[in-house]
Amino acid sequence: MHLFYVPEIDRRQELPEEEAAHCVRVLRLSEGDEIMLTDGKGSFYKGRISAVGGKRCAFTVEERRAQPALWQGRLHLAMAPTKNMDRTEWMAEKATEIGFDELSFLQCRFSERKVIKTERIEKIVVSAMKQSLKARKPQVNEMMPFDRFVRQPFAGDKFIAHCYEGEKPLLKDVLSPVADTLVLVGPEGDFSPEEVELALSCGFRPVSLGRSRLRTETAALVACHLMNIYHQNE
Repeated sequence: MHLFYVPEIDRRQELPEEEAAHCVRVLRLSEGDEIMLTDGKGSFYKGRISAVGGKRCAFTVEERRAQPALWQGRLHLAMAPTKNMDRTEWMAEKATEIGFDELSFLQCRFSERKVIKTERIEKIVVSAMKQSLKARKPQVNEMMPFDRFVRQPFAGDKFIAHCYEGEKPLLKDVLSPVADTLVLVGPEGDFSPEEVELALSCGFRPVSLGRSRLRTETAALVACHLMNIYHQNE
């Protein structure tokens, strides 16, 4: 059964316009048909279409079911978006399928992309959430300058994955299965030495994602996968 995203389901029992169009025009569902919904905040709902007209589709909720937490703690990934936007969009889709809580974009010294349309990323994240049958939508944040981002308070474990020489444990060896976790991934040209130094002074720990040289989006996905594995509930 198809899953529909209704973020304000407690206040308005009507599908958002795009969801309504998909429900009525594409799937050809009509009054009386049963549908499944999520608020993106941790709950699934069984509903039934109560009225269809024009671009609108109303429903009634018959049952609410909370989805048990799939992982412990809050998983936050912050990355510099790639020059080719398709790669960033691919990463957001796959990371959502794997499972995490928050995605931030960093404007770094060596960033090749200075602007990002988070509205497009939001749509991709919502689609991936529904496809992977998750009831929690990751939060997508606007791009922020690196120096401002790393100075923000974060009550958890903070890591920066960079390619410079030096002693760096593997991320998998320092993750805690219960702590909130934030991992930074840099642009194609890596973080600048000054950015790494600033992050370390702000409490971030340097880590490695392995011996292979990874593209930005691949590194971000590896970090997301490792966080998810080590935080998964039994």
